[in-house]
Amino acid sequence: MRWHRIGKRLTISRMSHALEVFDLQKDFPTTGESVRALVSVTLSVSAGEFVAIMGASGSGKSTLLHLIGGLDRPTAGAIVIEGRDLGQMTDRERTLFRRRRLGIVFQQYNLLPTLTAVENVALPAMVDGRGSQTVSSKANELLELVDLGHRGHHRPQAMSGGEQQRLAIARALMNDPVILLADEPTGNLDSRHGQAIWGLLSRLVRENQRTVLAVTHEPGGATYADRVIVLKDGRIAGEIMPGGEGHASLVAARYAELVD
Repeated sequence: MRWHRIGKRLTISRMSHALEVFDLQKDFPTTGESVRALVSVTLSVSAGEFVAIMGASGSGKSTLLHLIGGLDRPTAGAIVIEGRDLGQMTDRERTLFRRRRLGIVFQQYNLLPTLTAVENVALPAMVDGRGSQTVSSKANELLELVDLGHRGHHRPQAMSGGEQQRLAIARALMNDPVILLADEPTGNLDSRHGQAIWGLLSRLVRENQRTVLAVTHEPGGATYADRVIVLKDGRIAGEIMPGGEGHASLVAARYAELVD
């Protein structure tokens, strides 16, 4: 489904996009004047695509992900997911949409320490009022998917950082989201565990037809994506076609060209 802007109206035509962003702008008020974090950002992500977003600190990449995740409202522009404009939703509608149709993975794992792994994964569905027996079965299936089937009864503090992030990914998949959003998902991990997370996200796309949009500053991680969108000073500076794993140096060189 694709939206086209005509004047101030949005009209719909059909295409298989999981996400479309139009002319997005975000201003943050400060003393004296506002700071513009995003300027006229327009992009789309197809269903079953893995897209990475790269940019320096302050380039607007996390702001963009938070807006797409419905955690904040844009100053101007439109975010369309499954044919629905987040900007046209009430706060409650946006909260429910985020809970039921979006999966979000943060750099900080945000797991509940008093719950077991299976309970952490099941939590989004339990909050949404779904039956406990069905939820528990699916939570165990997701733990198997992220290679944590043997850790279901362990609590987060008994797990490594890489295991906790895999657990957070399983939890984000609990409600079958239309798109999985990951904000610096390997920022707290060493290179070995970080590579395992990128490999897992790639496998979710290739083998399970998931759609993933991930923010990263790591060229090596970006090579797992189908394409990389580069932000500079709140604007899209260009795109990179990574060419597959093992091409981190090529991604880094192209990235340097775009942000120079």
